Amino acid sequence: MCDNGTTVTEFFMIGFRSISDLKILLFILLLITYILILFGNVFIILLVSTCHHLNVPMYIFLRNLSLADVLFTTNIMPKMLHVILKEGSPISTTGCLIQYYVYLASTYTQSLILTVMAFDRYLAICHPLRYPSIMNQNLCCHLVYWPWAICFLLLQTEIAFLLQVKFCGSNIIEHFYCDFVPILAIASSDTSTVETEDFVFGIPFMFLPFIFVTASYLCILVSIFKMTSIAGRWKAFSTCSAHLATILIFFVTQITIYTFPVGNETFQGKTVKYLLYTVLTPFINPILYSMRNHEIKRAILQLFFVNNTK
Repeated sequence: MCDNGTTVTEFFMIGFRSISDLKILLFILLLITYILILFGNVFIILLVSTCHHLNVPMYIFLRNLSLADVLFTTNIMPKMLHVILKEGSPISTTGCLIQYYVYLASTYTQSLILTVMAFDRYLAICHPLRYPSIMNQNLCCHLVYWPWAICFLLLQTEIAFLLQVKFCGSNIIEHFYCDFVPILAIASSDTSTVETEDFVFGIPFMFLPFIFVTASYLCILVSIFKMTSIAGRWKAFSTCSAHLATILIFFVTQITIYTFPVGNETFQGKTVKYLLYTVLTPFINPILYSMRNHEIKRAILQLFFVNNTK
């Protein structure tokens, strides 16, 4: 328990105070980026939902990935913009834990959906004849539903443990959103239980998906190189190139930030890495899938040109 009723009920985030001279420029750039992220991902959600020829597992999974990107970004960026503009921003302890819960659940959901998409590409390329019978509508629905349900239900236990952590001293969070390490850095009670639980959750939601995705793409590459037709190789690779790029960006940024922290790294350096992670994947996903996917481009052309000629 905290002495003299000094329990902290409000945190204060100061993620960008060191670059206050550039706050207006940074605010404008990130606001534009946020608008583009929303536009790109919502556009893909609507496109897949309205174009009947995109109502197949690959694009249903893509729609859910875009939905997770929108949730992830909207949970963080509005508060981040306020932190930049005001050079710091208060947030209640409850609001902070809710933000962390949505951040963690949406991140883990992205990880599982990317894993499901890798499984889908593995079946389509390595077992094309069996693909329609395996990836049927029933399995597709389960592979869409369970990543959301598992992440948002199970991670409530971590939040329950975080609610037991006491904050009695400093309330300054040196970050622009509520993340695990900055929150525990100002805790006044024992955090070993919640740290252990966070590590345990990281195994099925991040480590094992990374192993599965890596193994899937190794099998995919082997199958592609075994093809005798150059055109067949190119077609097979083009169907998964955007997804492969998304996977690399997602997991490399995760590994860079959380697995290999640099001990003497400056706070500014850490902020830049977190900033890139926060905006890069949600921003680049719609671009990758729009530019590299022929079906998406065909749907866009039909939407804007065929409909306008009617």
